[in-house]
Amino acid sequence: MQISRKGLYALQAMISLASSYPKQTMTTRDIAGREGIPEKFLELILAELKNARLVDSQRGSRGGYRLARNPSKIFLGQIVRLIDGPLAPFGDAASLRRLVARDKKHGPLYRVFLDVRNATSDIIDYTSLADLCREGGTP
Repeated sequence: MQISRKGLYALQAMISLASSYPKQTMTTRDIAGREGIPEKFLELILAELKNARLVDSQRGSRGGYRLARNPSKIFLGQIVRLIDGPLAPFGDAASLRRLVARDKKHGPLYRVFLDVRNATSDIIDYTSLADLCREGGTP
């Protein structure tokens, strides 16, 4: 699994939003400055996160972005898959299972890739934004 720069920025933005949940919204400029993310790139990422219903936006002088639900209900795996796609190097878990079954010669190799994918999934699918905020000392 490799996380793109876009994926990393999405995770950083979501952690930033989690740290202010539920009290306040954050502007794109605030998040970009706080996390060192190019503002225009962040706008595209936030639009994607909004379309996926992970963040909400509010217009006006008190506008900005906020998490669409409690940080304890948003997991890293959701964000990574949304931005970067499947965790496995050869597609999703089902594709890897088919490769293991179909390619007897290389099946053991694909099995290792599937095991790596599953181990990664076990970690990021059960690590919430709230978990990271607690570890980082924010609420």
